[in-house]
Amino acid sequence: MKKVLILSSSPRRTGNSATLAEAAAKGVTDAGHEADFVYLDDFMTGMLRDCRICRHDSGDCGIQDDYRRLLFDHVLPADGWILATPLYWYGPSGALKTFYDRMFCYVARSHPEHAEVVARLLGKRTGLLIACEESYPNATAPLISQIQEICIHLRQELAGTVIGVGNSRGEVRLDPTDPVGRAERLGRELFTARVTDFRLDTERSGKVWS
Repeated sequence: MKKVLILSSSPRRTGNSATLAEAAAKGVTDAGHEADFVYLDDFMTGMLRDCRICRHDSGDCGIQDDYRRLLFDHVLPADGWILATPLYWYGPSGALKTFYDRMFCYVARSHPEHAEVVARLLGKRTGLLIACEESYPNATAPLISQIQEICIHLRQELAGTVIGVGNSRGEVRLDPTDPVGRAERLGRELFTARVTDFRLDTERSGKVWS
């Protein structure tokens, strides 16, 4: 059994991205894994600031919220992450971007636990859930590209992306492409989905499907 962090980054608890996140959590548990469902705004209230000014003398982050607990109790112990976000200005929610920005405080060499944090961030499976009003493909391309680059930086594999079109609360369920069902499948297959994001030195047989 593996542990999967389901991270809902919208402030709307009953919004479309949360609907997709709940479906993914069901898929995770159906596959026999543990789903750790987290609303980001329960932990994180502060944005990244200048660490040279607000970092404690010990090297720890000086922002007074629960980001550290989120990181050490939920993010690092997980074998995989599923990130849920609405499309805001053709990118992720500000909260999801800040979630990644705040990691800097803990991966910087000035942090006393940076080596542990870096080691435990690497190599996780990641899934991405996007709720947006726009249906044309390029609307979500910048967001997907950003998460893909972050995965490369963290040596993670982006196992899949689900895009659900909707605006009013829960409307994503009416999308005829069935994003709710696809989100559930992403949760179920997070660790088994075939990922073919090859690098130059990747060992491969010449066939995608064996």
